[in-house]
Amino acid sequence: MLSVIVIWLYMLFTCYVTGFACVKVISGSNSFRCKKETSYLFAGIGVVTVYSQFFSIFWKVGLWANLILLLICFLCVLLNKKELKENLHTCRLTITPVRAVVILLLFLVFAYGASTGLIHYDTGLYHAQSIRWIEEYGVVPGLGNLHSRLAYNSSAFCLSALYSMAFLGGQSFHCCAGFLAFMLAVVCIEALGRRRSPKPLLSDFARIVSVYYLLMIFDEMVSPASDYFMVLMVFFIVIRWLELIEEEEKSYYPYAALCIFCLVVLTVKLSGALILLLALKPAAMLIKEKRFREIAKFIGIGIMTLLPFLIRNIILSGWLVYPLTFIDIFSFDFKIPKGMAEYDAKEIQVWGRGIKDVGRYGEDVAAWLPQWVEGLDGSNKVFLLMALGSLILLFLSGMYALIKRKREMAAVLHVQGTLAACFLFWLFSAPLVRYGCVFLWLLPVLVWGYGYLKISPHLDRYKVYLILLLLLGTYKFIIFGVETGKGFSAANLLLQKDYENFETVPYQLHGYTFYYPAKGDRTGYFDFPASPIKAEDIFRGSTLKEGFKDVIHS
Repeated sequence: MLSVIVIWLYMLFTCYVTGFACVKVISGSNSFRCKKETSYLFAGIGVVTVYSQFFSIFWKVGLWANLILLLICFLCVLLNKKELKENLHTCRLTITPVRAVVILLLFLVFAYGASTGLIHYDTGLYHAQSIRWIEEYGVVPGLGNLHSRLAYNSSAFCLSALYSMAFLGGQSFHCCAGFLAFMLAVVCIEALGRRRSPKPLLSDFARIVSVYYLLMIFDEMVSPASDYFMVLMVFFIVIRWLELIEEEEKSYYPYAALCIFCLVVLTVKLSGALILLLALKPAAMLIKEKRFREIAKFIGIGIMTLLPFLIRNIILSGWLVYPLTFIDIFSFDFKIPKGMAEYDAKEIQVWGRGIKDVGRYGEDVAAWLPQWVEGLDGSNKVFLLMALGSLILLFLSGMYALIKRKREMAAVLHVQGTLAACFLFWLFSAPLVRYGCVFLWLLPVLVWGYGYLKISPHLDRYKVYLILLLLLGTYKFIIFGVETGKGFSAANLLLQKDYENFETVPYQLHGYTFYYPAKGDRTGYFDFPASPIKAEDIFRGSTLKEGFKDVIHS
């Protein structure tokens, strides 16, 4: 826990400073300032995520990556000393002692949660090895030929490698998911600290669902699974977007800035890609105002955000976006064979549908959907039923707004429509709950919640909180307490729970010792390099850095 606290303090500094500088640079002459400090922190998460990916293309992500990041931060502090001082002074004046105590308690509670708990199965399968490769080599050509899952390029692994502190010679820490969870928790309690009408707001509903998710992953966020990163980021985006609508924000800038963060979500996990449909609003605003220079600027920033992700994809697999094969423009000797990539894509989809037989990939919806629904737990079955009903309600609301020309409904309908598209994309591609629970839950809550607010506009917001917490949170609060108590370990009060270790079998390739599991398919972090099965001699050269060819070219 103490180790996590130290790393989080370092993350708070680097993310806040880089986030503040980024907001200032992007806003330009608008001199825009975020109303909440957590927005600077999330902006900083986006910046350092892109930075860590760029760095991995040229060198391993370790000591030098952190030294250069610190140098950038100190330069940003010197260049923005006055503004930073004013911002921190305002923050100190606006945060009440009670709220400060609550934030500190959340910090300690989540630091403990990120120090112990359950390590995700896939972390032992490939998350840990992916992070280790980034720590040791950055990016290696054709790494997916050694183990196809090592080509599942997620920017979350680069971010985890940046803050793992493995270069210090101790363990490799994995506490970034917990840090994002803590920040989302702070975003959730912001609603309790502002003076406003007792009428509930739609963003409050999103916060309630966020709390529900935080309770679910509290004993799992010790694992650096990309699912957690994506879901936590999407919750933040939706909450902030709804707040902008509620505050009747007229400037295009905050919407456009959030859309840049949507691109970061895409680099974390492709299942969140359609959240980019939110960009339709700032795009329309910019075109309407004929701000072509700003359009070019944001397109440029978007390209810079996506570029390292795409470059890493190409180097790792030979494909622009692995395992998608419809864009086939490269012919490197380290390119993963098309058949293997297509098989991988099919496997992801059938496993998401609760099927373990890739041969059933071509089945129509009527064949696999009932089995998938049967595999859901009770609460998610209810959410699914509500989500399907919300699609009908959303369509009727859209028709009503169109016929009655209710322009004031357009902004909310846009958010709901985006979530509906994300939900349907997830449902008909790889509907594993942890891949898209944010869409499964947020869509019905926001659609039905919006309708309810329109019907009962005078309902006290605290009654809404109470009702939703009783419906969504009671069981989770109980399980949260039980599981936290069971998982208590005094040892983790000092150091974070380390990666799991598995029995492996060593073998030699080109003078390097490789490993494969003695049983099962997991190898963990420590035995490196490793893959689920014994690899053939697929070296492109004589060193690991030169990468791996596919079997055909070897």
